Amino acid sequence: MSPKGETSSTQRTAGGAVTPGRIAVLVLAILALVFIFENTRHVKIRLLIPEVTMPLYLALLAVFVVGLCCGYFLRRRNR
Repeated sequence: MSPKGETSSTQRTAGGAVTPGRIAVLVLAILALVFIFENTRHVKIRLLIPEVTMPLYLALLAVFVVGLCCGYFLRRRNR
């Protein structure tokens, strides 16, 4: 029997393990960043009423960051 304060080796390494899901997310994030920085031309974007002209990579990067924040918030909330 193990003392109450100790955890098994599988429990200790589970939080830091490299899993196929984490690798897939990392690859998708890298591909998204490559796609974002390859699109550098200026585009017109309509934000409800105003129309903004800005580089496409900034708009894509902003949406990417918003998606990351939403995913982090939802994952943290579900724990």
